Amino acid sequence: MGKKTCWGIIFVTIAINVVMLQWTVEAWLGREYEITLVYSGIAVVSAFIAFFTLLQWRKLEYNTGTEKKPDSSGQSGETDQAV
Repeated sequence: MGKKTCWGIIFVTIAINVVMLQWTVEAWLGREYEITLVYSGIAVVSAFIAFFTLLQWRKLEYNTGTEKKPDSSGQSGETDQAV
């Protein structure tokens, strides 16, 4: 899963949470309490998916490019200069 895929999943799950919040409030005010629990459950699951996707994105973002690459002279990029 790439970085852009992670961001797509995060945005979709946040959008689902916004819709579920609206539907939960409407169900609560309409005194449809049995539907309120379903919408709240969907929102919680969506929030967990967004959180775990955020952790996956952080892992991809901050662990790529940390290994040392050789420069044009073939060295690892470190210099041996005496101070």
